[in-house]
Formats: sequence, C-alpha cells, structure tokens
Amino acid sequence: MNRTKSRELAFKLIYEKEIQKEIEEENLEIFFESNEIKEQAVKEYLKDILFGVSKNEERINELISKNLKEKWTLDRISKINVSLLKIAIYEMIYNKLPYKIAINEVIELAKVYSDEQAKSFINGILASIVKDEKLDETE
Repeated sequence: MNRTKSRELAFKLIYEKEIQKEIEEENLEIFFESNEIKEQAVKEYLKDILFGVSKNEERINELISKNLKEKWTLDRISKINVSLLKIAIYEMIYNKLPYKIAINEVIELAKVYSDEQAKSFINGILASIVKDEKLDETE
C-alpha cells in the first residue's frame, strides 16, 4: 500500500477519533481488519499518526486556532477539515515531512471528502502555519 493510500486511512482514523473522542486499542484492531490492513508498516504509520496527533493535540489545536479568521473557533470547522489539518500539521512539524507534500496530500483528500471551499481554507491555514513556524521546504 502506498503512502497516499495510507494517509487516506490515517484521515479516516483521525476523523473517527474526532467523532468518538477516543479510540481504544481494540477498536484500532477492528479498523485494521475492516480496512484489510495487513502490512505492519502501514499499521505502524497509522498508529504513529493517531497517537502522535493525540499526544500533540493541544499544540496542534493552538496552531489551527491562531490561524483562523476573527470570530472563528475550532468548533466551527467541520470535523473532516479539522482531521485533515491535524494530519498535515502533525506530519509537517513532528514527522518533518516536506510541507509541500503534506499540504498537497491533504488538499487532494479535501477534494474527495470535503466541500469546494475546503481546499482554499485548508491551504490558507497550512500556509500560515508554514510561515509562522518557519518550516523549511526540505523538512
């Protein structure tokens, strides 16, 4: 399974966490089974995203919130878009994935799973974070 497909599964997992607020270990195994994930590397990647986003959620939420327009809050953003933002931020900042790749990947997912405005909304927030955090293209 390629990384793009793995990232799509990570999005589904983070979205599930946004809805349920918590994912138990046995639910993770059910997720793997129901999505026919057998490759250990994919399982490890998904666990890294899930647990990494959870561990760093406070800072990730801060980064999103401080880049929202005035009078907007995290609660006003669709859970789909929040999930996409969290994956990109986690991968850019904590996994040091080059920001152009992280942004492009979640924009492609937004085209499939979100509305027409999501692409520019997500791109704008992530571009601001790249600038504020002084992320390098090679990170």
